Parts: sequence; structure tokens; C-alpha cells
Amino acid sequence: MKKVILLFLFLSLSTIYSQDVDSTLNKWTPSLIASANLSQVAFSNWSTGGENSISYSFGVDWVMAYKSSSKWTFKNQLKGDWGQSKIGEDISKVTSNNAFNETVFLYDAGWIVEPYASNLIRTPITNGYNYEAVPEEQIAAFFDPGYVTQSIGFAYEKSEIFQTRIGLAFEESFADKFAMKYTDDPETSGEIEKFKFETGIESITDVKYEVFENVLYKGKLRLFSGFDRLDTWDVAMDNTVTAKVNDWLNVNFTYLIVYKVSESIKTQTQQALQVGVVYNLF
Repeated sequence: MKKVILLFLFLSLSTIYSQDVDSTLNKWTPSLIASANLSQVAFSNWSTGGENSISYSFGVDWVMAYKSSSKWTFKNQLKGDWGQSKIGEDISKVTSNNAFNETVFLYDAGWIVEPYASNLIRTPITNGYNYEAVPEEQIAAFFDPGYVTQSIGFAYEKSEIFQTRIGLAFEESFADKFAMKYTDDPETSGEIEKFKFETGIESITDVKYEVFENVLYKGKLRLFSGFDRLDTWDVAMDNTVTAKVNDWLNVNFTYLIVYKVSESIKTQTQQALQVGVVYNLF
């Protein structure tokens, strides 16, 4: 009888310990991708003409995620890109100059959507210029302008391909030297405002989809509008198509669309086609 009981206990314990354990719980899951892209053309006694040129850019995409057994999930993404180009005897010109840090806390309440709280910081990395002006005119610097947005609401995170969230948002805009362009209220007179606060609605949607084998599309769409201007929305849509050549060489096509009335009444676009080294550090 004792042998039967011991055998039963052994089988029970074996069954318990053989059950799959969620390996993502109570630990950090990091991801860090660094990239460098270079394009260079040089001429010497070239009969059909041409100008020497060089362009380069650097990028980083660092994601940290933590999922606890108490149903809380923490995600942080730091992403930035910076680049320059130079043609002939012309000066070096900044071609990409953006950074953002997004922090999100989510709680799994057992619903189809999850309550969340987030903080988003956006800024240029270095000085930015209007090269159409003669001489060139500086129009931006680090955190001039800078944007900080806090949001609370509900998120859908059940899909590996599509995640979205929408919530009540509080956005602070900062500027200093370039306050007249980014934060000043033209309807007021007197001192130029270097700070602007808005309460409104923010929505952020992420898509990650493998179009073909070794061809990946990643997109992020952000919408924001203040309650006093719900007929006008700020739009930022970041699209990237990455074709993987091998473990370290990628071809990237990026297309960024920005519509923000406080910066320009026209839709802003930026596109780039790059071949460069991409390294997954971890």
C-alpha cells in the first residue's frame, strides 16, 4: 500500500513540474538593434561630370519589456536616428534627426482590452536647419521643440501583428529659442509663450507584419487632438520595410508622414532607401 501511495505522489509531482511555465514572467526581455548606413561617390578626371558625395546615418531601437506574475506588463522603447549628407563643396546637411522614448504600463484584467498608462517623449537629437534659406536658418535644437505626452486608457494587445490603444492624454510642448515657431500662441500679445499644455485624446497603433520571407513591415500611427480643436488632429505615421539580405546586412525603406498644424499647415514627409549594417546586440 505504501508503495502505491508513493508511486501516486511521484506521478502527481511529475505532472505538476512537467507543466509548461511561462518563461516570460518576472524577468526582463531586452532587444537592442543598432544600424549604420553609408553611401559614397567619388570622381577623378571623370569626363561625363559629377560631384563627390557622401551620406551616412545611424539608428538605434532599444526595447525593454517586463511581465510580472501579478498581471502587470512594463514596456519601454527608445528609438532614434541621425544622419548627414555632403555633396561636392557644399556644407554637411542634417538628413535625419529624431528620437523618442515611449513607456507603457499595462494591467491584464482578464478583459479583451487592458487598462494602461503611458508616457511619450519626442525631440530632435541635434540642431536642425532650413537649408532653403540663404544662409541656412536654424529652426530646431535638442528639446527645442520637445514634446511630453501622458495618457491613460485602454489597449488591445492580444495580437502579435496588431496592437492599439486610445486614451485621455495630457501633452506638454516645450521650446526656448524657437518658441515663436512651436509653442507661441499667435492670438495673444506680449511675452512669447515657451510652454503649451493641451488635454485631449491620443491613439497609438503598432503593426508588425512579415510580408514575405525575410521582408518585414513595421508601422506606428499616432493621432492626437486637444479637446478645444477636435476638428484638427496631429498625425505621425512611421513606416519601415526591411528586407533581410543576411544576418548583418539589410535593405530598409522608410517613409514618415507628419501633420502638425502648430509646425506647418502642410503635410510633412520624409523617405529614405538605405542599404546598411544592422546588428542585433541582444
